[in-house]
Order: sequence, then structure tokens, then C-alpha cells
Amino acid sequence: MKALVARLDSFGDVLLAGPAVRAVAARADRTTLLCGPRGAPAARMLPGVDEVVVWDAPWVGFEPPPAERAGIERFVESVAQAPPDVALVLTSFHQSPLPTALLLRMAGVPRLAADSADYPGSLLDVRHRRAPRRHEVLAALDLAGAAGFPLPEGDDGRLAVREPPDPGPLVGEPGYVVVHPGAAVPARQWGRERCAAAVRALARAGYRVVVTGGRSERELTAAVAGRDALDLGGRTGPAELAGVLSRAAAVVVGNTGPAHLAAAVGTPVVSLFAPVVPAERWAPYGVPHVLLGDEGAPCAGSRARICPVAGHPCLNGVPPEDVLAAVEKLTGRSPGLDPLVEGTS
Repeated sequence: MKALVARLDSFGDVLLAGPAVRAVAARADRTTLLCGPRGAPAARMLPGVDEVVVWDAPWVGFEPPPAERAGIERFVESVAQAPPDVALVLTSFHQSPLPTALLLRMAGVPRLAADSADYPGSLLDVRHRRAPRRHEVLAALDLAGAAGFPLPEGDDGRLAVREPPDPGPLVGEPGYVVVHPGAAVPARQWGRERCAAAVRALARAGYRVVVTGGRSERELTAAVAGRDALDLGGRTGPAELAGVLSRAAAVVVGNTGPAHLAAAVGTPVVSLFAPVVPAERWAPYGVPHVLLGDEGAPCAGSRARICPVAGHPCLNGVPPEDVLAAVEKLTGRSPGLDPLVEGTS
């Protein structure tokens, strides 16, 4: 049996689909992951994926391409050349799977499953209804189970990636704290001054600090690292970043893709969590974590990309001392309540 799993949006979204992909792969002879350009690096890291197909859908993403007939027909024809026997269309709670389902049906896919609040007509063979307030990981697993792909015995259902490269040449011995100041969505990014102050506080407390970021964030990472941290800005691709995160004692990061990558390599997370999306659906999954931020801020649930409130109070109200306290809690230096653990109770 050939199976296809579609998750067309961002890097972190694809990572969160990983357990459902493994459930499908356990019963399929070949598993293809259909994703968008932003999710492709994550797709190539997921266990169970035999093939990655990248398509920039016009209804997904921050800057979607125009909806042009020629491009859509090329996509349909490419799938129709060797259609899978079954396809699962994974979406976030606010997205519709029906455009993707329509094109896959036109390509000759005989069996389709998705969560759909809207009436799907003949587009879906399995129309599943997502449980309220369900975490994205569990919602995807629920759909996979409804389509006949439960998690195999022995799979704990947590996030996972293929073995990353050894980060030793970049960072030396393990046990450092990673601070990742950037975010794909500006509304989810902590201010650089506060990030830099948190780095200084961590360094004064005796932690070895590593600052990470992409090539476009080199100026940001240099400013945050200052003289107190190792600046790896622009020096890690996704696989190398996974390696760096895997050897960290804790990771300080916003609610963005690297938070889920940290969870996928089993590292505790201090999440500067902007409530523009709900934490119950998007918090770091399956690892000890502490959420910092004002969950009752006016932006809560808005899905805003740019903070709609002057001063970005949901995150800029978090003092660096709170980050230090959270890291101390997760690394066992400070007594107190056990850190939150998502998905293990």
C-alpha cells in the first residue's frame, strides 16, 4: 500500500505531524509526505518518510503564490502519474482540508481522510471531527487512527527526527543553554534587549550559553550573544540545529519551529509563548517545559503575525529573571514545582 500524508504549512507544523506520519508508515509499504517549501526541511528529517514532495499551495503560507490553473494542473498531473492508495490531509484547527482533498481526488486518489468542520461532499471517505482544544500532535494522531493507522506498539507518540549530526565541532561539550531569539512570525518574538539581558543573566549564573539563528538573523544573534555567549547565527542548517539542541540542558525560544525541534530531540524548553495562538494546541509537546508570557493579553487567539498591541506586552512584560528561574527549574538547580509536561499525563 502506498500512502501520502499532506501537511502544507510551516517547519514546526510538519514536525508536529511526525507521530501521525510514523503511524501511517508502520502500515504502508511506502509513505510520501506532501509539504510546502517552509516545511520541506522538517519533512526530510522525519522518521518513516520515504519520499518528500514539495508544492507551494496557493491557500497556505505567509506569501502564497497566485492561484493559477497551469500550476494547479501540473500538481494534479504529477500526483496522477502514480497516485497513492490512501491520503491523509493534516491541517491546523482553523484550516480547511478541502482544497487539497479536491486536487488529490482529481489526481485519482481513491481514499481520503481529513478533519473537516465543513461538509465535504464526496471529497472525503473519512470525515473526522477534531476534539475541542486538542493539541496539534494528538489531533493528527486521532485522524490517523480514524483512518486505520493507529500508532504501532512501542511508539510513544512523541516528536522525533532522524539522528542529527554531532554538534561537538560547533559547541564542544554538552550541557549548555541555547537561546534562540528569532521567530518566523514577529508577534512571537521576544525583544532583542530582553533576550540579551537573559543571556547575561544566564552567564552570570554560571551557564554556558549558545545563541542560534538563521543566516538572515546574524545581526540579531550577534547583538543577543554579545560577549557572554557563543554566537552560532547563520552557522546551522536544520539538521545541524537539531544536533546543537540535542546536547543542550535547556532551550529558550519563542513559540516557533525550533521549539518543536527541541522537543523532537528531547530537550526541555523555556517557551516565550505569545498567545496569538493557543498554548493548549501549540505548546512544546512531550518534554518538560515552562511557558512564559501573558496568556490573557488582548492579542490572545488573534493569530496575528504583527503584534496588534503597542509595546508587545504579552512577551515584553516577561523579565529576564523569569527566564533564568525557568531554566534553573528545568535544569534542576532550583527547587519548586515540577515543570509542565505536555502529553504525558
